[in-house]
Parts: sequence; structure tokens; C-alpha cells
Amino acid sequence: MLTSICGINWGDEGKGRMVDLLSDRFDIVCRYQGGNNAGHTVVNERGKFILNLLPSGILRENVVNVLGTGMVIDIRHLTEEAARLRSQGISITPENLKISDRAVITMPYHVLLDCLEEERLADKKFGSTRRGIAPVYADKYMKKAFRMGELLNPERLYARIRDIVEWKNLTVTGGYGHAPVTAEEVIAYFQEYGEPLREYICDTGLFINEANKAGKNIMFEAQLGALRDIDFGIYPYTSSSSTIAAYAPIGAGVPNLKLDRSIGIMKAYSTCVGEGPFTAEYFGEPAEKLRAAGGEYGAATGRPRRVGPFDVVASRYGIRCQGADEIALTKLDVLSGYEDLEICTAYELDGKRIAEFPFPDMLDQCKPVYQKVKGWNCDISKCRRREDLPKEAIAYIELIEMLCECTITYVSVGAEREAYVKFH
Repeated sequence: MLTSICGINWGDEGKGRMVDLLSDRFDIVCRYQGGNNAGHTVVNERGKFILNLLPSGILRENVVNVLGTGMVIDIRHLTEEAARLRSQGISITPENLKISDRAVITMPYHVLLDCLEEERLADKKFGSTRRGIAPVYADKYMKKAFRMGELLNPERLYARIRDIVEWKNLTVTGGYGHAPVTAEEVIAYFQEYGEPLREYICDTGLFINEANKAGKNIMFEAQLGALRDIDFGIYPYTSSSSTIAAYAPIGAGVPNLKLDRSIGIMKAYSTCVGEGPFTAEYFGEPAEKLRAAGGEYGAATGRPRRVGPFDVVASRYGIRCQGADEIALTKLDVLSGYEDLEICTAYELDGKRIAEFPFPDMLDQCKPVYQKVKGWNCDISKCRRREDLPKEAIAYIELIEMLCECTITYVSVGAEREAYVKFH
């Protein structure tokens, strides 16, 4: 069984929390795109964990975790993240972590270029996480990147470095006027952070193919959401990779395999980190109240998230992009302090009501159309069965289900692993 866990909206939907919950049913959890530019926060009986590169399955003792072909891997960040998790009692060995030999390495100069470009753009910036993601994906498609498998043959790797550094300095020094990158510092970086990872590097495509033949259950874990996809998202305010479930087998290294199931994750309200259009956005006191109630700060950057009510238009589009068979709705408990709630059911564009998500360039001209619904204004964090939920909460979920035209299977009512309701 091949299952994708994917984000329906702008990212930060709570995918890590759901992967952690469901991963006991899987033998393998594979990240298939992106890098350390986003994070998953997981709370379980072992503590609170923030994951940027490692799949959420790393918190399960019997799960093998894979960093797939489509990822970009900051090897220094990976080393530090693994050390932090080990200090929290998590075992990370070549038996439970495998890194694709075809995954691309995020270099310090990619981070540098990301920061320099955001500074150059000033008030026109994209809201980058400044983790080097766009520059490293650019180098990948320019065929000027280093791949993890090259760490297994240092002699050949080091022979490439001077040519790459010479080319990169055309931008670093010639474009931005910054001090040049040196071949010596790149070599030292690979020696310090790359060589300790060599025993984890393998042909993960072959590994997953063999596991699939053996009947193993495999989960593909996405980073960010449909609206951050490079093709289908709110371009150019997107990530630089494909966050779409259909890309999962490709990014995992098994383009010959097909998904059996796609589980979409979306919050009971809307959140967005970074720049770009966000039609149903709250400001002022309503925003502060919702942000504080949900603890809405980025796991990777700590930035305050933009917040708003549930957006049906964006969510229905995201469900379609992800081919979601079912939905897990997260953070319903955050809305417990409201007498009344709003749902954005449509947009208004040029005086006309629209129900479909428009071309991104038109989003800044759209206005939200709200429908008010009754809140429940009571604590639901201890609910574990559908019948435990107040009738107003059930009505809220059923309305979202109807408007989004997709079954909501799971509803989380707290951050802890077992704080959820099986709704269907």
C-alpha cells in the first residue's frame, strides 16, 4: 500500500502530527521533496519534537525513514537535527534512515545567495525562509549541483569543486559584490558534514521498490501544501519544488509505482507563512486572538503565521490538486473559544462571486465572502469519539465536508498523538 500524506493549503497544516499518528501502520516513511525550509512539530509521549528534514516516522522505533531523490539536503542542518533528536532519546542509524544518492546537497553559498537576493528585493521580497532552497533547486536544473552519492567518491567530487566555485562566484562576487566562495571552504564543508553521512547513502529507489514487492506499507510525507507548489501554487510566492501527491513516487525515486491513497491535511482555519496573496486574512485583534490560540509561529523560522477563517475556495482547489481521497482536519480545538465562527465560502472578483480558485495574479483583487456559523465555546480536547463532540462542532465539520466535497476521516483536537476523533 502506497499512501501520500499531503498538505491542502499553504503548508503548516499539521502533516507531521498526522504522520506521527498514522505511522504505526507503515513500514517506511519517505520525504520526497523540499528541504529544511519548513518544519513539522510533533508532540507524543516521548516529548515535543521539531523536524525540518527528517521524516516524522523517525519517532517510531520500527519505521524505516527515507530522504528521497526529490529533496535538497542541507547536510549541516541534517547533522545538527539528528544530534538534537538523539539527545532526546531518538535512535538514528543506517538501519532506520536512508538517504537517496540522487538527492541534491544544499550548500552554504545557496543560503548566502538566498539571503542576498531577499535583501536586494527589500519590500518586494518573496518571503523566503532564507534556507537556500530556490538557489539550490536552480543549480539542480542548471546541472551545477552536488548530489549525495558524490560523497561516496570524494576524489571525483573534489575534482568538480573548483569549476563549480568559479562559476558560482560569477554571481556571488560579480552580481552581489560579496566576498568569493573558495574551493577550500567547500572541501572542508564536505569533510566535516558529508563524510559522517556516507553510511546512510544508498539507492533508495531500489530499496523502496524491493519493499513494495515484499508487500510493505509505504507512506510518502510532503512538506508544505498545494498552494506552495511550484506549478499549481500562488506563484511566484511558492516553494521551488512540487508539493503535489502525484509527484511523490517520482520524488521518492520510484516513478514506476502508483499511489493507492492520498490523505489531505488541512486546518480547521487558515494559516500562511510568508508573502503572497491570502484572500481570507484576518488583521488586528481577530488575527492576534486566533494566532495566540493556535500558537501560529513557523516551526522552521519562528515567524508569526498569517491567519484567517477556513477558506473553502482555496481548500477545494487544494483537494483537487492533491487528488485527496479523504481529509484529516487539524486543530479544531483552537476554535473552542468562539461563540460564532466565519467560513470563507466564495470570493468576489470584479463585482462577481466566484467559487473556483483563480489564476494567482488575480488573487490580490479578490475579496472574501463569509458565512457565519455557530461556535461551540467549550473545551473539546478530551473528545475521542464523534459523539463526544458538541453538536455545533459536528455541524461545522459536516459543513466543511459538504462544501469541500471530500470526506473528513480524522479530526485532531489537540497536539498529542492520541488527541483525535475518527469522524467517519
